[in-house]
Amino acid sequence: MKKLLLALPLGLCFNTANATDLAAETASPFSANVTVASQYVSRGFQQTWGKPAIQGGLDYNHDSGFYAGTWASTVSDHFIRDASVEWDVYTGYSRSFGDLTVGTKVAYYYYPGAETTAETGHTSFNYGEIIPEVTYGPLTVRYAVTYTQDYFGNNSDTLGVGNNKHSRGSGYLDVNWHQPITQGWSVDAHYGNQRIKNFSDANFQDASFSVNKELPYNLAASLMYSKAWDKDNYYKQYSNGNPNAKVSDPIDSTVTFSLTKSF
Repeated sequence: MKKLLLALPLGLCFNTANATDLAAETASPFSANVTVASQYVSRGFQQTWGKPAIQGGLDYNHDSGFYAGTWASTVSDHFIRDASVEWDVYTGYSRSFGDLTVGTKVAYYYYPGAETTAETGHTSFNYGEIIPEVTYGPLTVRYAVTYTQDYFGNNSDTLGVGNNKHSRGSGYLDVNWHQPITQGWSVDAHYGNQRIKNFSDANFQDASFSVNKELPYNLAASLMYSKAWDKDNYYKQYSNGNPNAKVSDPIDSTVTFSLTKSF
C-alpha cells in the first residue's frame, strides 16, 4: 500500500532609567530569522530527505500579546509529491502571569503545487491547526488540533482505508523542555504524539534532544538528535507515490546541525 503521509549606543547619552525607557519605546515589534540546516526534520520526519534546508521567518509581536508571522523551508519532493517549499502562516495571542504563560495559535501549512495522483483524488497536503499552549518555567505543552478536512493529506483515497473518511480532528501533543545552562549554552528536550483520526495505523510518536549555543552577531547554533516511531513499522517503506519515487524510512534516527541568524 502506498503511504502518502504523508515543526544601542544612543542610550549612553542618558542615565540608566532613561536609556531603558527609550529602548522600550523604540524597539521594533518586528523580528526575522534565517536558518541554514543540514536537513529539515519536523515531528520526527526528514522532510528534505536528508538533504540541506534553507529556512526563514518574519514575526510581529504586539505588547498586548497578539502576534502573527510566517515561516518557510525547502522540502524534498521525495517526501511530499511535487513539493519544494513548505510555507506556514500563523497568528495567536498569549498572556503571562508570573512564570505561567497561556495562549492559543492558529496555523496553516501550505505546500505550493503539491498534491497526490488522480487515482488518489488529487488530495492536497495543505492543512491547518488550532494550537492551545501553556508554558510554566522551562516546560511548554501544546496540543494541535486539525481544523481542515485532512491532516497532511490523510484520507481514504490516499491511505486506501475505509470509504470517504477524512482526518479532521487529528491531534498532536507537543511537550518541550528548555533549560539554559551557562554562558549562552542551553539544551532542549521534546516529545510528540500524533493521533490521526480514523487512521490509527498511521499514528506516530517522536522525540528529540538538542544542544544550543548563542554566538556573536545574533547567531545561534544547534545540534539535534531526533527519532520517530510508529505501530508495526508503518512508515518503514515510505513512498510519495511518484512512479520512480525513492523508498526509505523518513522517521529513522538522525542528527541535524543548524545555524540561525536573527534580525
